Amino acid sequence: MKGIIFTEFLELVEQTWGDAMADQLLDETDLPSGGIYTAVGTYQHSEIISLVNALSEKSQLPVAKLLHLFGEHLFGRFVALYPSFFTDVQDPLDFLQGIEQIIHAEVLKLYPDAELPHFSAERLSLNALTLKYNSPRKMGDFAQGLLTGCIRYFGQAISLDTENHADYDLFKLSRHG
Repeated sequence: MKGIIFTEFLELVEQTWGDAMADQLLDETDLPSGGIYTAVGTYQHSEIISLVNALSEKSQLPVAKLLHLFGEHLFGRFVALYPSFFTDVQDPLDFLQGIEQIIHAEVLKLYPDAELPHFSAERLSLNALTLKYNSPRKMGDFAQGLLTGCIRYFGQAISLDTENHADYDLFKLSRHG
């Protein structure tokens, strides 16, 4: 997993719970990397799970809620860090439909070793889209948070429904009004 996930997670922890909480997580969680992350490094997926679990214990918030919150936060950070992905895009459904062909293709150019989740998009109509999320990491709550962040960023009235399946999550997005 790319280091930006870890550095942004710790940034969220610092902003929401304070520097001391971030320091506690790093000090008290058994992390193979020692908790030293760079945005471009690659780290074991199990480390982010350990950090989220530790934060859940300390904050008394469910892991699913924390992953969702982190996804929302990270989408906002992607907007700030990679504005070119959002230039000339006005529609969140168009944006989401192009995740694999545009966003993930560009990410792989920058980080050829990145192990990205897979999103299969099916445009049902001008106002409806389904996204099938498939990843061995099983972080559907995180993906849902990213989608919520996307909807918020574009500021359109879009509902998001989720179906959890054993091997994938299905997100149904529908524009209203």
